[in-house]
Amino acid sequence: MIDLEKLKEHVFDVVGAIYEVHSELGPGLNEFCYQEGLKLQLEEQSIPFKKELTIHPSYHGKMMDAIYRIDFLCKESIIIECKSVDDLNGDMRAQLFNYMRLLKCPSGIIVNFSGKKALVERYFYDEEKRDILTVDGRIVHKYRN
Repeated sequence: MIDLEKLKEHVFDVVGAIYEVHSELGPGLNEFCYQEGLKLQLEEQSIPFKKELTIHPSYHGKMMDAIYRIDFLCKESIIIECKSVDDLNGDMRAQLFNYMRLLKCPSGIIVNFSGKKALVERYFYDEEKRDILTVDGRIVHKYRN
């Protein structure tokens, strides 16, 4: 079983960096501008990260040619997907959830920078149970074995 409180503490400074970017840049810019701002903010706060991490999924144990690019992987265990859209939708969340599952990454953040306030959604992956959980422990997605 995962320790939600520990994971929430682990992402705290990353979430703070996201809010700092939105505070500085404001709403209405494109996703790439916010990504660049977040890159600079993470560097400024000395938070380790990889930007546009490329992954290949596997099928029956064989690596596929398909390529996915993750916006950010912070602290080796927090995936961040940046958006600048009217509304986040289920497909965008599913993208984050699949990245978390493929990388066996316990923490994921999807952020929508387009509004007056940044909308930050934090999710956690219980690899043992193959569940995606909200910050309050509610299951939002189950992967079948």
